[in-house]
Amino acid sequence: MGIDLVAGGKSKKSKRTAPKSDDIYLKLLVKLYRFLVRRAGSNFNAVILKRLFMRKVNKPPLSLYFICGSGFLGSLNYCWFGEDKIGVVVGTVTDDIRVYEVPALTVTALRFTETARARIEKAGGECLTFDQLALRAPLGVEMPVLLPCTIKNVTGMISRKHNVPEVLLRGPKNAREAVKHFGPAPGVPHSHSKPYVRSKGRKFEGLEEEGIARDLGFKHRLCS
Repeated sequence: MGIDLVAGGKSKKSKRTAPKSDDIYLKLLVKLYRFLVRRAGSNFNAVILKRLFMRKVNKPPLSLYFICGSGFLGSLNYCWFGEDKIGVVVGTVTDDIRVYEVPALTVTALRFTETARARIEKAGGECLTFDQLALRAPLGVEMPVLLPCTIKNVTGMISRKHNVPEVLLRGPKNAREAVKHFGPAPGVPHSHSKPYVRSKGRKFEGLEEEGIARDLGFKHRLCS
């Protein structure tokens, strides 16, 4: 028994064309960047629009530790993409106690934590929203082709030109607790997956690895 197909045949596209969220502010941003992609013809805006569609797992937070360059350069007061540029994060910017001094940053994000916003503004920086970014730099970048630049846990997209006003940043996608449990089963050779254990006490999993005999734990003994 067959199925009825709509006109045009079977659709094989599985990518998102709109966000699943019912957040009205997110829908307004999508409407704005659809217009910019259609009228400005900027690949940078197209990437932002695509990331606005993504689910939360693919919009990971990014801390000040990586934005300031401390995550891979060992510097405490350095903006690796340049203080004259705007860092763009389609996600949340969070605070990090490992950063002692924050440089003057101009960052655009969907959301800032309270302490991250306070530290950026105290250092003379700016926390922009995406509608403010569209007013300040509607074309995004001058180069139509963006080069992916991955440094440790931060993925950035930069252009060959030095006068590009914006740099697109992205946090580590696989830093979630759930990802640590993925992969080959715990205990098999070369597996680094984290096991799901009820507890870490002496009576539970991992006793052999710690050199503790399992019979030292609590046992239910049958009375004869």
